[in-house]
Amino acid sequence: MSLKIGLNLTRNYSINFSLPKRSKKLIKFIIIHYTGMKREGRAIKKLSDSKSNVSSHYFIKSNGELLNLVPDLYKAWHAGESSWRKLKSLNEYSIGIEISNPGHNHKYKKFSSKQIYSLIKLLRYLIKKYKIKKQNVLGHSDISPNRKKDPGEKFPWKKLASKNLCKWHNLRESRLKRYRNLKLAEKEEKVFFNNLYSLGYSKIFGKKYKNKKKNLISAFQRRFRQSLINGKIDQESLLISKNLLKS
Repeated sequence: MSLKIGLNLTRNYSINFSLPKRSKKLIKFIIIHYTGMKREGRAIKKLSDSKSNVSSHYFIKSNGELLNLVPDLYKAWHAGESSWRKLKSLNEYSIGIEISNPGHNHKYKKFSSKQIYSLIKLLRYLIKKYKIKKQNVLGHSDISPNRKKDPGEKFPWKKLASKNLCKWHNLRESRLKRYRNLKLAEKEEKVFFNNLYSLGYSKIFGKKYKNKKKNLISAFQRRFRQSLINGKIDQESLLISKNLLKS
């Protein structure tokens, strides 16, 4: 089958989805994942296996081929425990896209140009069809920072932003690096976290607060400061967070 976006689409349906159909209006987010498995074939099989309890709407193979595993209007099981702004359990409100990549535990690598080409076409189609805001195109680590790292720091968010498909800052990298590793005052740390909460990241509290704090900072950096993910706040990270709220 060929979508209007000029991209070949192979139906390879998974039975891992929830009934009944949801309203088109409920679809507000697109969540991007990597498979995190060594072998592409096994990843596809897992997303279709009734015993795995996981699935996604779309799967992009290493060669750029696009599979449709779950129809858009059914809830696929890709986000798990997740939240963004005031919403929890993002499966209900999102379309999930899995991209074949071994991930951090299996020699994480760059995404292929063919994969990104297919993704760009797919995102354009979905954003237009469901009127999704570019700030609602997210990574799994954005909505589940304590559990997930995908799609990771090698994912080309900046390139997607240049196509108006997601959010990115408009600061010059050369200017930003001057502020790297410069410490923040206590008040500035509070500003940084409030900025993240305003962007949509979940508030941190309760048990394992320090670990959650580091995971949240790392998730933000993995998305918007990809050249250094250390889980530490600095002036560079603060500047990026401020700019994102303005843009």
